[in-house]
Amino acid sequence: QVQLVESGGGLVQPGGSLRLSCVASGLTMRYSASGWFRQVPGKEREGVACISSADVTDYRESAMKGRVTISRDAAKSTVYLQMDNLQPEDAAVYYCATIEDRLPIPCPVLEHEFEAWGQGTQVTVSS
Repeated sequence: QVQLVESGGGLVQPGGSLRLSCVASGLTMRYSASGWFRQVPGKEREGVACISSADVTDYRESAMKGRVTISRDAAKSTVYLQMDNLQPEDAAVYYCATIEDRLPIPCPVLEHEFEAWGQGTQVTVSS
């Protein structure tokens, strides 16, 4: 069973940075793609970034495009989301998600294709 544990959220001032981490267990990163999503209460979950099994990144049309960098360390089974120049509207719960196959896999097109989700980490941006 795949388990994902996010960390790194917290309170940051506008213009600040945070790096989120997602530690995965129970999957083979070589054959998995991982994504970061965020959700504000009362709004739909939004995709932020994705990284394929070949380390190809996809930032979709997220409002955070240009301010975030997704990366991963397969040896540590960890996916990261570096977020810079954070603004109050970036406050949300951030989730990581993964999909695994028996072959190299690209980033899913649709959110519901992701198979496993973490519990989320809260990011608050305020002065």
